[in-house]
Formats: sequence, C-alpha cells, structure tokens
Amino acid sequence: MYFEDFEIGQEFRVENVKITKERILSFAADYDPLPIHLDEEYAKTTGFGGLIAPGVMSFMLVWAEYVRLNIWGEALVAGKRTDITWHCPVYAGDVLRSVATISDKRKKNTTGTLEVTVHVYNQNDQLVISDVSELVLKCRHKNE
Repeated sequence: MYFEDFEIGQEFRVENVKITKERILSFAADYDPLPIHLDEEYAKTTGFGGLIAPGVMSFMLVWAEYVRLNIWGEALVAGKRTDITWHCPVYAGDVLRSVATISDKRKKNTTGTLEVTVHVYNQNDQLVISDVSELVLKCRHKNE
C-alpha cells in the first residue's frame, strides 16, 4: 500500500504473541542482561515478584507480527522514529494482543510519513505498552 492508501483512524490487528520464559532468558542474555530478566531468585525480591520480560523484546515480538503482515509492502522506505512507553510489566506466560492505528499522516513530495500508534494489552486487558512510530512510505503520485 502506498502513502495515499492509508487513512487516519485505520486500524490493523495481528495474531497474539505469547511470551515464554525461554524467550525472556535468551533475549536478556544477549541484549538486556539485568538481573530482573535473568535471575529468578533476585526477581522474586523485587516489586515485580518474578522475572519480567525486557520491554524492547516485548514490543519487538508484537511489531514483528505487523512486519510479517506486510501492510506497507514495497512502499516502505524506512522507519523514522519510535517512542515506546511501558505501562505494566510483562511476564512469562503473558499473551499480548495489539491494535495499530494510523494516527497521523504528512505528505512530502514523493514520500509521506505515517504515524502509527500501537497499543499492546495482556490477557487481562491491561495496557502494557504503547508506541508511536513514524514510517516513511512512497507516494503513488507526487502531487496529490
């Protein structure tokens, strides 16, 4: 889909994502080796009461589903920005569902920028992550 094909308010949904302990440990070992993500005994002593998933991992597992859906297709030029907010911890066993909404769009000659707002909820319908990303897409026509 080209820039012109998207409308503000348009929504997209993907398959739910299950967070596993194995994914938490593997990702944390490579990219976020904090004890809250790797050491179960330590994590039990924190206000979280147990291991929590790295926030970036949780968001990227959901975002990967949108990438696989290939909404933007060959019109995608690049990502421009992302702004992630974590509202609640994500634990092993949590199932995350999300909705992505086109929240703004701005045209600039042969490309346009889409602002995509993603809200991610756990199985208890708690908002765990919100993100605003900007994507640069090709325009079908220069002067529309």
